[in-house]
Amino acid sequence: MLGIIGGSGLTALANFDVTRRVVVRTPYGDPSSIMSFGRIGCREVAFLARHGHGHTIPPHLVNYRANIWALAKDAKVRGIVSVASVGAIRADLTPGSVVVPDQIIDYTWGRKQTFEEGGDSQVSHVDFTEPYDGGLRLAVLDAAKQAGEAVVDSAVYAVTQGPRLESAAEINRLARDGADIVGMTGMPEAGLAREIGVPYVAICVVANWAAGRRESTNGIQFDVMEARLHESLARVRHLIEYFCEK
Repeated sequence: MLGIIGGSGLTALANFDVTRRVVVRTPYGDPSSIMSFGRIGCREVAFLARHGHGHTIPPHLVNYRANIWALAKDAKVRGIVSVASVGAIRADLTPGSVVVPDQIIDYTWGRKQTFEEGGDSQVSHVDFTEPYDGGLRLAVLDAAKQAGEAVVDSAVYAVTQGPRLESAAEINRLARDGADIVGMTGMPEAGLAREIGVPYVAICVVANWAAGRRESTNGIQFDVMEARLHESLARVRHLIEYFCEK
């Protein structure tokens, strides 16, 4: 079974034949939404809306531990595909691009970053050198190629706290740090998936230029951003559907 976490704008999938919806409880609280089970093509799928079905949960208040636990332990998924919207920092990543990042820099704070909470069990450390699963990344990239959907292979994803967007100076700092795209939900999601042992990959939709870049030099144009996001997510749906069906 494949787990899919939908981000901003992706609260449902076309061609997702839902067979049941389940309220899941975890040792870490409630997930963001009811978990939907069904099929896309020949593949069984479990779907969670990261921000809730009404997009009411801001990035810093998402219960990432409950979401990952529900997919890994309750649904027993064998891999997780996470969809998120981001801003472009790198010059060639124009709005509308679909990116499959390969690295992360975490700037978040105050979030529950780990399942490790002390007690009697020995502390377990995980290797996070390559934060995304290599095999699952290649499978997504191959599906994109076969589906005729152009995607950008490799980018450094800077994860900021949110929910406000960044200042132009902050984006300049992220660029100096080597970041290519910026979003608010990549961590601790990826780290928790690694810790619990489930392959994880991100598909990022570039919704806008980051603050201080190109058309966002004097501010973010939210109306334009929403229109682009809607159009690009249609491509992501097609990619995910092809990935599941083929």
